[in-house]
Amino acid sequence: MKGSVAMSPELWLKGLVIGFSIAAPVGPIGILCIQRGLSGGSLAGFVSGAGAATADAIYGSIAVFGLNAATALLLGQGRWLHIIGGLFLIYLGMRIFVARPSATAAEVPSQLGLFRNYLSTFFLTLTNPMTILSFAAVYAGLDTRTGGFDLWRSGLMVLGVFCGSLLWWFFLSLLVGIFRKRFDPALHWINLVSGCLVMGFGLFSLIGGIR
Repeated sequence: MKGSVAMSPELWLKGLVIGFSIAAPVGPIGILCIQRGLSGGSLAGFVSGAGAATADAIYGSIAVFGLNAATALLLGQGRWLHIIGGLFLIYLGMRIFVARPSATAAEVPSQLGLFRNYLSTFFLTLTNPMTILSFAAVYAGLDTRTGGFDLWRSGLMVLGVFCGSLLWWFFLSLLVGIFRKRFDPALHWINLVSGCLVMGFGLFSLIGGIR
């Protein structure tokens, strides 16, 4: 137990770096969080990112605990995940595209709106089969299983992944909040561009699933 505790900071920091690095590349989730942060405030953007961080933690758990059956099941359903995720992205992109920004965006979104933001990004991240592959590849490269399976060690890695992913979304939502006022006059065009980009990601995912 002493050996496990002694390595706790290192394992947690490794997970932190993994979670941050996998969350950071800007894709459909990043665009969604930026758009929601601009239109609904920093809290809306951060809560959306928290949904993605939760899904990252789940995929991180599958990778670090070595749940091979679950991994095989998810990857075996990759086609349907692409199709479902692609359709949902197209739906969200259309909603963003036709959205009419109010003169002053709500500073405190409703609890129902925040919950929907959280669920949508959580679902979208779960339907991305590349996420589990990314985690599996990173964990294999770090050789996190050296020394045998240990619930404490594995749990710290997963916690680090969640914290790292959440840290990125906090940083992004904070940055969007700082510059939000400057984008208010152009929010309509931002919605149009964001909607098109999200629909584009959705179409790409849908085509990948149909092929």
